[in-house]
Amino acid sequence: MRRLVLAGALAMGMAVAVAPAAVASTTAAVPAAAGAVAPIAWHACAPGTVPAGPYSCATYRVPIDHDNAALGTIDIALLKRAAAKPDQRIGSLFLNPGGPGGSGLRMPVSAPAFFDQPVLDRFDTIGFDPRGVGESNPLRCFTTAEDAAEVIAGQLPMPISRPEMSAAIASFRDYGRFCKTNGGALLGHMSTKDVVRDLDLLRAAAGDAKLNFVGFSYGTLIGATYAAMFPKNARALVIDGNVDPALRTSNGVQYDRERAQGFEIALKGFLEKCKQAGAACAFSGGQPKQKFDEIRAALRQGPVNLPGGTLDIGRFTSVMSSALYSPSGFSGIASELQTLYTAIKTPVAAHAMSAASFSTLLTPTKLGKFDARGDSPYLSDDSYYAVNCSDKKFRNSIDDLPALAASWERESPTFGRLQAFTDPAACPAWPVKNADVYRGPWRANTDNPVLVVGNYYDPATQYRFAQRMADQLGYSRLLSVDAFGHCILGDSAGVDAATADYLINLKVPAAGQVFDPDVQPFTAAVKKG
Repeated sequence: MRRLVLAGALAMGMAVAVAPAAVASTTAAVPAAAGAVAPIAWHACAPGTVPAGPYSCATYRVPIDHDNAALGTIDIALLKRAAAKPDQRIGSLFLNPGGPGGSGLRMPVSAPAFFDQPVLDRFDTIGFDPRGVGESNPLRCFTTAEDAAEVIAGQLPMPISRPEMSAAIASFRDYGRFCKTNGGALLGHMSTKDVVRDLDLLRAAAGDAKLNFVGFSYGTLIGATYAAMFPKNARALVIDGNVDPALRTSNGVQYDRERAQGFEIALKGFLEKCKQAGAACAFSGGQPKQKFDEIRAALRQGPVNLPGGTLDIGRFTSVMSSALYSPSGFSGIASELQTLYTAIKTPVAAHAMSAASFSTLLTPTKLGKFDARGDSPYLSDDSYYAVNCSDKKFRNSIDDLPALAASWERESPTFGRLQAFTDPAACPAWPVKNADVYRGPWRANTDNPVLVVGNYYDPATQYRFAQRMADQLGYSRLLSVDAFGHCILGDSAGVDAATADYLINLKVPAAGQVFDPDVQPFTAAVKKG
């Protein structure tokens, strides 16, 4: 459930007026002082929007461009869960779920899934949608759902044939043109640096002299950037599921290549763990890796008809990448892999199978459901590419994609092509070329070390990224976890306790510790860190 919270759908909000994108600014960011900016005006949340409890809502106005007030303002949506023991309150704890583009607004509602009770006792937890996301003036590249459907239709997750790759390339070019037309002033101000400057204003507006922050996944870049830009305004920063900030902001192609490698490491670990689990893993018979390779090879040749639908290589790869995020679902996906293997090797056996045997593999996504009336409004947002194509530096041409995908597929046979046809395909065609981006130095001169948490088998942000994050920050403490899945807070009692002690007492855990998850894949045995 904790990881489902992190992967939740984006909320919807208001659009921004159209204006030309601005160029990068060279003005140094000035820290905001508590009491020197307008305070957040908290009020009761609208009925039915949050559960009964100590919640309040607000919006806070920030400049689109912190160095040019003439571009106007946007409103950041906020939700606060008040500290359970207000007489012992330390301050606010701001939360970000990652993405980029993940809605963090409702994170205080799910805070008990991430934090020990003493943290909830001593801090107001504050969730917010970053600029351009969800209810914070969502960035929209389209005006109608029909336009979005037509453009995005060519963006197959795994284009293999020449026509498929050509269609994908054309689609990303069209996507960039629509964003240039409809993105407005906000389009040029979606970098992590912009988000961090918002966050510093929010900290001061909440009445806190120093920031307490927990960021997951992409949220770790927010935390690292804050530590670098506003070191003396930071009290306690916890970053879980870490990016490599230097690589991400200097070489997007290499960063995404290594992301594909991270998914391969996690997949290999999953298959090895399955084999070790024996009968507890339905896919353990024979050689799981060999069987998986045979499934991938068969789907690479063409779709497979199954009870309940047709499975192609793109859908299969996307499902597997998602499955590696949540080890609690390993048993279920292993069972479906075994059934799929049997169906491929013995097609006649597939007729006796039920659609329920492939419930995960064949469950349709919510994407592409544009069957509403003509000219129906576009209600998603385009913040993912807006942030990544601002922050990441891509030197490749979009026409390089076929060769790039082939090369990555050779070294990362399951996930290389999938990863190539995401940011390396979208960002060369992105209309903003000179966003105001923080690219280092990353050395943290904070009063307290930054707490860096990394899983050995994190698929999306491999463990090496956490090691590099800790090294680049310098004044940090790395907590290593012998765990699968993306991020770990809420799933390891040892990590949770260390995090609570750090947030409350500023006590840094001893160096060199390796923690365990509460539950290992394919077993219900509880292990404490």
